[in-house]
Amino acid sequence: MTADPIIPEYILIIASSARMLTQAAKAAGLKPLVIDRFADLDTQAGADAYRRVDSLSRADIMAAVEYFIERHGVAHAVYGSGFECCPESLGYLEKRLKILGNGADTFTKILHKKAFFSCLHGLNIPYPDVSFSIPMPEGDWLIKPLQGLGGIGIQRWHAGGEPSASVYWQRYIEGRQNSALFLADGCNVQVIGFNRQWTAALDERQAFVFSGIINDSQLPDEHKALVTGWLTKLVPALGLKGLNSLDFIQAEGQCYVLEINARPPASMQLYDQDLLVRHVKASQGELTGYLAVQTGCTGYQIVYALSDLRIPKVFAWPPWCMDLPESSALIGAKQPICSIIAHADKSRQVLEKLSIRQQIIVNKLH
Repeated sequence: MTADPIIPEYILIIASSARMLTQAAKAAGLKPLVIDRFADLDTQAGADAYRRVDSLSRADIMAAVEYFIERHGVAHAVYGSGFECCPESLGYLEKRLKILGNGADTFTKILHKKAFFSCLHGLNIPYPDVSFSIPMPEGDWLIKPLQGLGGIGIQRWHAGGEPSASVYWQRYIEGRQNSALFLADGCNVQVIGFNRQWTAALDERQAFVFSGIINDSQLPDEHKALVTGWLTKLVPALGLKGLNSLDFIQAEGQCYVLEINARPPASMQLYDQDLLVRHVKASQGELTGYLAVQTGCTGYQIVYALSDLRIPKVFAWPPWCMDLPESSALIGAKQPICSIIAHADKSRQVLEKLSIRQQIIVNKLH
């Protein structure tokens, strides 16, 4: 029998960009103590206290973690994006705090690409061909970092290139990119929703960077059932807990798994349910029932800088902007300026709103 889950008063939120989780914690009545790399204005506004760090490496986060433990007695942590590049830091966090989400071993196991694709193969779950050595030149291949995040570093492979040791290759498939947002308790799965996502080509070396997502996948029911079936096998095989997402591609009537994001993903903010509390409960073995009341569609998109720019000292951010940089901040070319969100009855209306809003921000700042 599982003990009743603990809902802590204080919760440590730690991520490369912690705004989404900070706002979710605040909305749930928790007191978020935040460590992230940017300390955006809306992160500062939602946090009970925050610390900005240079990276999520153990050396860079230790002082901030120990400060919050000593000053506030925080005992529970939720982590977000960014640990893909510093997985060893989760081992340290796990020794100092109760992690609500996937443990360090699970997270690291999913990052280990050979083991992950071997697991898919063993479960008879299809995925695009992969290679861990330079592939034969036939066909289109992508080269991907072994510890990637948000599509950064993914590019088309050109035979004759000199790859680093920390990459692998995956056959390129032209199709529609999707994801499934789900909760897990280590054994069971609860699908929250299916999403359609898209990338931006910032340059030849950054050709598939995550750009946006909408909670209207337009997947046929049989594909939704297929992916749900995959998750019922993957969750116990990998011991997944809390909020996660499965990225997959739909092409020529087939679906193929790309990766699992083993922490709360960007699609979390597209849904109305109290997903952070449900993440906390699922991490402790309780999948709570819920009645989906989602109406219309919601989309989220990152706005990238076309060239170097500086945020004006006085700038009126529209209410649909998030991840807001501080005044006078210097934003480099091809770096995120902010994020935007839109809601409407139909997905076409959402995409139109996102396009218009992105152009408004670009015009104002450039």
